[in-house]
Amino acid sequence: MINLHRHIQIAIGYFFIVALIGVLMRFYVVYPLPIVHKYMLHAHSHVTILGWIQLGLTTLIYDVFLKEANKPKRYLLIFLFTNVTILGMLITFPIQGYALFSIIFSTLFLFASYWFTGFAIKNVSEKFENRFSWKLIKMALFYLVISSIGPWAIGGVMATLGTETVWYKTSIYFYLHFQYNGWFVMALLGILFYILEEKGIAFDSTKLKSFSWLLNTGILLSFFLSTLWFKPHGIIYIMGWIGATAQLMGFVEIFHLLFPKIVEIKRIFSSKLRLMLKIAAALMILKLVMQLMAAIPYYASLVYVLKDFIIGYLHLVFLGIIIPLMLVFLYYFKLINLSKKFIYAFIFTVAATEIIIFYKAMALWLGWPFFENYNLILALVSSLFLIVIGQLLIENLRTSPNSKTSEISR
Repeated sequence: MINLHRHIQIAIGYFFIVALIGVLMRFYVVYPLPIVHKYMLHAHSHVTILGWIQLGLTTLIYDVFLKEANKPKRYLLIFLFTNVTILGMLITFPIQGYALFSIIFSTLFLFASYWFTGFAIKNVSEKFENRFSWKLIKMALFYLVISSIGPWAIGGVMATLGTETVWYKTSIYFYLHFQYNGWFVMALLGILFYILEEKGIAFDSTKLKSFSWLLNTGILLSFFLSTLWFKPHGIIYIMGWIGATAQLMGFVEIFHLLFPKIVEIKRIFSSKLRLMLKIAAALMILKLVMQLMAAIPYYASLVYVLKDFIIGYLHLVFLGIIIPLMLVFLYYFKLINLSKKFIYAFIFTVAATEIIIFYKAMALWLGWPFFENYNLILALVSSLFLIVIGQLLIENLRTSPNSKTSEISR
């Protein structure tokens, strides 16, 4: 039997571990803990993206689009192999950072991603092939593969040019950009449109094409915003601005599509889910505005100098947009339990940490008064994530939402 709820339990377990690593890094600034901060950061970022979010999304995609192919054995092999690579990174990154064994496991994870992508494209049910939701999922998988150019480039750059060159950071930013702007966002939109399609909510095909074109153009060109920190040629600023503008217009198109259907959409999602959807939508607008500002040379330089802006922005994207949307869809498809208590606690903790992080950046920029024991306060507030995510883990270990299982054909 394949128990998809068990798969999500494992993913939530990774979520709890990365929260623990994050808290350790916060306290490291306050107290001399026996860890290497840079190594722990590698573990934190890799397991968050690859262990928690990617496992959550691939489980959703399998449950929605691939289960009818009746290839559970193949999917289970992919899932197990992926987890071996994640556990390998979780063990090796804190010990050695980027070195032989962590690079081996990271590379094997790329092959696991390719394996899942090929499996998905080959085994999608015929009834989905012409649906707009599946077209979005295919684009998401395309960006998943494209993002892997970054890690492949990192190895070559480290071996030839070194980690102090612009190409090293650019390779990292390339990977991150196409992961969260491409793979994650497109996959979540694909799941959303699948839900709407299943509920009989139809949209004008011309507007769907317009939205898709704008969004994909925005994703591709807005990558250049990640290169402005080394002050490239002016044309790069223009391309980044065009990308940010296209991405904004793409989401404006989404809102124009969804707003007339708002009454029907409200009937689909419960009040607690609508709260998370509203927050994610509001923060997405904020993210898009921040991207537009980042195309202005003054703000591009400012963000590079004040790293807290980058840290706050990334946490806003992951904790404020991607993870809430993924939790909503996991709950909708009965893959997790999600209590109101957890939702309110999670929203509060994310808001509190974001306010503290962005306040420091604003204080350094505008000369605002800075309070004492900032690092200790941030560490203590961040510790709430352990309680909140621990609650989510316990809720889902105690009871299963339903019997989300599929027989392995013999």
